[in-house]
Amino acid sequence: MAKNKKETVDKKNEKQEGVKRSFKMSKQQRFVLGCLLVLFSIALLVAFISFYVNGQWQNDQSVINQLGDRSEIAENWLGKFGAYLADLIIYRGFGLASFIFVRLFFLTGMFLALELSTQKLKNTWFWDLFAIIVVSVLFGFFATSAPELGGTIGYELNLFLQDYIGKTGTLLTLLFGLIVYLIFKIKLSPEKIQSYFDSTKKEFKSELDTLKPSVPQPESAYNLEEFAIEEPESDPEIDDIHIKTVDSQFEINKEALKPTISHSSEIELNPILKPIQPPPTQITATPDEAFVIEKAEEEDIIEENLASRLVADFGLFDPTLDLSNYKFPTIDLLKEYSTGGITINQEELEENKNRIVDTLRNYKIEIAQIKATVGPSVTLYEIVPEAGIRISKIKSLEDDIALSLSALGIRIIAPIPGKGTIGIEVPNKNPTMVSMKSVIGAAKFQEAEMELPIALGKTISNETFVVDLAKMPHLLMAGATGQGKSVGLNAVLTSLLYKKHPAEVKFVLVDPKKVELTLFNKIERHYLAKLPDTEDAIITDNAKVVNTLNSLCVEMDNRYSLLKDAMVRNIKEYNEKFKSRKLNPEAGHRFLPYIVLVVDEFADLIMTAGKEVEVPIARLAQLARAIGIHLIIATQRPSVNVITGLIKANFPARIAFRVTSKIDSRTILDTQGADQLIGRGDLLYTNGNDVIRVQCAFIDTPEVEKITDFIGGQKAYATAYLLPEFVGEESGINLDIDISERDTLFREAAEIIVNAQQGSASLLQRKLKLGYNRAGRLIDQLEAAGIVGPFEGSKARSVNILDLSALDQFFNNEQN
Repeated sequence: MAKNKKETVDKKNEKQEGVKRSFKMSKQQRFVLGCLLVLFSIALLVAFISFYVNGQWQNDQSVINQLGDRSEIAENWLGKFGAYLADLIIYRGFGLASFIFVRLFFLTGMFLALELSTQKLKNTWFWDLFAIIVVSVLFGFFATSAPELGGTIGYELNLFLQDYIGKTGTLLTLLFGLIVYLIFKIKLSPEKIQSYFDSTKKEFKSELDTLKPSVPQPESAYNLEEFAIEEPESDPEIDDIHIKTVDSQFEINKEALKPTISHSSEIELNPILKPIQPPPTQITATPDEAFVIEKAEEEDIIEENLASRLVADFGLFDPTLDLSNYKFPTIDLLKEYSTGGITINQEELEENKNRIVDTLRNYKIEIAQIKATVGPSVTLYEIVPEAGIRISKIKSLEDDIALSLSALGIRIIAPIPGKGTIGIEVPNKNPTMVSMKSVIGAAKFQEAEMELPIALGKTISNETFVVDLAKMPHLLMAGATGQGKSVGLNAVLTSLLYKKHPAEVKFVLVDPKKVELTLFNKIERHYLAKLPDTEDAIITDNAKVVNTLNSLCVEMDNRYSLLKDAMVRNIKEYNEKFKSRKLNPEAGHRFLPYIVLVVDEFADLIMTAGKEVEVPIARLAQLARAIGIHLIIATQRPSVNVITGLIKANFPARIAFRVTSKIDSRTILDTQGADQLIGRGDLLYTNGNDVIRVQCAFIDTPEVEKITDFIGGQKAYATAYLLPEFVGEESGINLDIDISERDTLFREAAEIIVNAQQGSASLLQRKLKLGYNRAGRLIDQLEAAGIVGPFEGSKARSVNILDLSALDQFFNNEQN
């Protein structure tokens, strides 16, 4: 039974959907019907006007009664058809109120032809029909002797109301109808009426004042001393005056409002004209008024690197004196790509706009306004939906819009933070390459007052995107293989090379691939940091990474000790105090450069080194921000087994290149969107707040080579920046040097180990029936004596004595 009921309900729903589809009109049908209604409204107007001209409605009565007789000629301007329509709608209908029908049909036709929102049209039909009835009954009440004014319907309704509520009741009902129409349709309120009467009263008073003769008043009539103001400048009541104004190009001069004169009529307001600033964007007009194309102006490239203009203050300590002749790399070392900036393809924008509007309209989502902002690789369409549209409904149509646009992948931002709009990001068919030269040469980067400025690329609005690594404070870069992580690392390093002196920043580079960062070997003695007694500054061997990370932890602890002695909280305050010569170098104080640790392919390190890498990375991520050590880690997917929650919590700044699934996007950004990127440097950046889409600047290998050659060819420091030496655990454990402190089972344990030729605590536990702690102490004592070798992870310890005879000789030598 339940199944049969469900089937009948489904059939009913299918029938209703079929009926809806049958009544759905195409664009051509709507346009034709709209034109027909507009022409019909014009015909009605002609017929109605003709009906009242020269009393034609009386002359055409015989024609109306004999429509089939072709010998009868109608005086109406629209012929017999017009005479019949006028008689039907005016005489037998609503009288003069029938002219409102002309307006209704005309508006309906225009709304259908221009494909406008029908919500306002429904409201118009309701109130116009309400007005037709009220006006018709009103004319029927006052013009009973002229039936053509109120029409038959108005006359009969008037008589019907008078039969039940009398003339007074009918008049009050009509007045109530007029009040309802004025309040709800014309939006007439008591405040508007009161303000109108107040303004007319003021005008009337001013006219009376002008008519009065100007008679001088005696001095006794006004006591001017009571109104005298001794110190108008310091009057708190006057200073606290707030003038409520709207945005305009005029400002009111507040000085003119201070009562420095005796009578208020002498106050003059001098409007000051604001300088109108030109808009920073170029707006392109389109035939559709609701569609606006916006393109940001191209930023001017500063050909000279402003960092080379830095002038030292001779009263302070200058850390750059060791390399006082150092020259920053010039901008012409970077390649100029002949793209000519962003070009607007108006046909593509119009086509995409129409497809977005049509797709949303298919799901009954109307759009009030749409604006396109053209970027290097992506165009942002900002739409303002009609009132009452749910945002979640638009967000769920992401795949449908992508299908209609035939786009590689679109991203919907609903809503855009700080704006009352919904954003739809659509990739351009012909993306523009963002060169490193255009980003480095931008004034926003050259004039940036940041500790460690990084120019990543350009945003959708074609604005150079610059961030401060010192405020991040650590950066996590992730994305599928080949989507631009290594180019992004090169862009970060290049930005710092163009802005910071070798004395101010040092790099620790970890490159498991051995080919991505090797070009920076040429600037080893300028910018790189390494461990003592190591050949290469760029670490390519995973075994050496552990010592380097632990050395950075030692450097971190040393720096915190210096900050504690200097009684400051961070590296910036410490260096300023040191430059001011308030710290004594003989007490161990020194200028502290920033240290940037760059790790490419972090997942490979975790797979080979594991916990030995995780612990120092976690310590640096938690504590190293204040002393100027910052981490940049790149990996394919920051999953839990690669980057633990403890490490990830200390990387609020994330850069996500294109990934293959929504799960990977949530893993990186804690939100989806990275799976909809188009690759080739397209990235999403977040620092815990908003997600910003950026086209990463492209820097090729020959450009990096030119920059490193330019820097490497100059005078450098004697060596690279040396990190503190890290002393790991010693291979031999100096326990129980005194033979008398050995365990009573020491000799027996040694015989078991030599017989088995396998040094492990579990073996001693089984053979001697000991607990783990005592067995572990015996193994340590055997290692200290040299009988077994050092700990080798999961492997058993090696045994240095081959047989029991050699063991007896070993003990005899100890006793002697």
